[in-house]
Amino acid sequence: MHDSDPPSGPPAHRGWHSRGYLPHFDSPDLIQAITFRLVDALPRHVVEALANDIEADADRRDRVEAFLNAGYGACYLADPRIGSLVEEAMLYWDMHRYRLLAWVVMPNHVHAVLETVEGHPLSEVLQAWKSYTAKAANRLLGRDGSFWHPDYFDRFIRDERHLARAVDYVHWNPVRAGLVDDPVGWPYTSARLPPRNAGSGP
Repeated sequence: MHDSDPPSGPPAHRGWHSRGYLPHFDSPDLIQAITFRLVDALPRHVVEALANDIEADADRRDRVEAFLNAGYGACYLADPRIGSLVEEAMLYWDMHRYRLLAWVVMPNHVHAVLETVEGHPLSEVLQAWKSYTAKAANRLLGRDGSFWHPDYFDRFIRDERHLARAVDYVHWNPVRAGLVDDPVGWPYTSARLPPRNAGSGP
């Protein structure tokens, strides 16, 4: 991923904000668990039902995760060319614009746990990942049009215990989805690597 740095000073972290879909919280040196998905990963009736859902956010996230793990849509990320492309794009600016602590590229969505870095807001990190991989994936697949859903889920990590649970959740996602029997058996995940620690980068 070879996007250039912004020409002026570093962009400001925005605190609580929304792009018209979901609320987000962005602050430097904050550890976040994020989920983003392909544009067709959820059927329209599910998206509409979730938009009208008044239950707790945790319940909503659980239902979204269940739908995502069902493998709806084209599941382009299951293509080894695309799965590896997305993983490599996420790793490209690791330890510079953010610190990746855990990740998994699923067939139709991505989970990551990362620590934000001053001057690189989470929304811009996600936009850079999506913009680069959408163009490259469409080229590889011989298609055009939208690739990623425009928004994402994020949840800031409260403490070490919460972090351990979040990393475990990410690593075991392919097992919960019935894709492999062991987390290390999935090809696009940090479960294959030594554990990463927060706050160890620049």
